Amino acid sequence: MLHQKTRQLAAGKNFAVLTTLLADGTPQSHVMWVSSDDTHLYLNTEIHRQKFKNVERDPRATVTIVDAQNPYSFVEIRGTVVETIGGQEARDHIDELSERYFGRPYSHPITSERVILKVEPDREFVR
Repeated sequence: MLHQKTRQLAAGKNFAVLTTLLADGTPQSHVMWVSSDDTHLYLNTEIHRQKFKNVERDPRATVTIVDAQNPYSFVEIRGTVVETIGGQEARDHIDELSERYFGRPYSHPITSERVILKVEPDREFVR
């Protein structure tokens, strides 16, 4: 089960930083929206983006969620992308995230296909 603070931060208007690995092993980080259930983190991207290509090749990922009210308060989850979820579920998820962060459905053009990255934690650090 995810730590209570992780679940709380993932439920708020707090941004996450997803770090994945490029083919040469170089880390690549992206600021993203995040959600969770009791055991996994969920991030949403498109299949043409580099972060998706990275986790398809190497599913290891780190997600840091920073408290918007106190940036010295954060959680870091090191884990694995154990599943990708596409279709209408991914579209609904990006709309839910956009409603939470901006109060409206997702309005940016979708270039390829939305996909949810389901991250299972191996280690969790709470600050």
